[in-house]
Amino acid sequence: MAKVLVVAEIKQGVLKGSTAELLSKAKAIGAQTAVVAIGSDIESLLPDLVGAGADQQYIADDARLALFSAGPFAACVVDAARQFDADQVWFGFSESSKAVAPRVAAQLDAACATEITDVMFEQGHIEVIRPAITNKVLQRVRINTERMVAVVRAGAFAADPELAGSENVVRLAPPPADLKAVIKELVSEAGSEIDLADADIVVSVGRGARNQDGVELVKALAEELNAGFGASRAMVDAGFMAHNKQVGQTGKIVAPTLYMAIGISGAIQHLAGMNGSKVILAVNKDPEAPIFNVADYGIVGDLFEVVPILRQEIKKIRS
Repeated sequence: MAKVLVVAEIKQGVLKGSTAELLSKAKAIGAQTAVVAIGSDIESLLPDLVGAGADQQYIADDARLALFSAGPFAACVVDAARQFDADQVWFGFSESSKAVAPRVAAQLDAACATEITDVMFEQGHIEVIRPAITNKVLQRVRINTERMVAVVRAGAFAADPELAGSENVVRLAPPPADLKAVIKELVSEAGSEIDLADADIVVSVGRGARNQDGVELVKALAEELNAGFGASRAMVDAGFMAHNKQVGQTGKIVAPTLYMAIGISGAIQHLAGMNGSKVILAVNKDPEAPIFNVADYGIVGDLFEVVPILRQEIKKIRS
């Protein structure tokens, strides 16, 4: 039986939904599962780790792990993987995962596959599916090593709400300090806006907004929906939106329940960041815009006319 170790994604003391998604997929392919949680003061997350579907829980809880540092975090993952004798180590998609996964793969002498969307066993080999050439093709890759470390694309797997694990806790010794790089502090952008990676609804604005007034109009829609507010690269390059709001190949990859592309034409680089969304609504005045090829629902019209109508209808429904 395959043994899959899932690296828990914890943000501000909360276990993210991607952990349950990865554990559900591992159970679905018949693997024995374990999870490793790394941080400070995270003992209270044990019931969540069990509820997410883990058969075994490895916990590295130490004050020195309060701030993310790739070296110590990788050491904890490697320790758990060796104790569990894992065939595969799965990370959810995040900036920290992309920093840690290659380190873990090197220390375990494992293959490292990134942005995978599926995994299966064929004739005794692990095979993965991953997009390539900005999502123009899907690669089917056979892994020729005994172990694999994988970074799974956001939204690739669905969590099974009926899934539950069993409590078998192993507490890991804290790793030695990383003397090559010492993290002093993390500085985050001030504000209360919803993180795009966590949002159930994402509203993104594109070149069709034309100016700051158009951006503010679409932003009001996002706020009324309690949605994350993103943008195409054109709006970032024009200085209307910050880079951390960019959705796309060179920005953030999101997979919300609902993605609303407002005034976005749908260049392949943008589609690479959002085509994993469960439902896509597009608003564009060009009926031939590429975004309509991937949209579940499309509205042909100027966003300055369409967005106010959408806001009115949403208010009617909520009232």
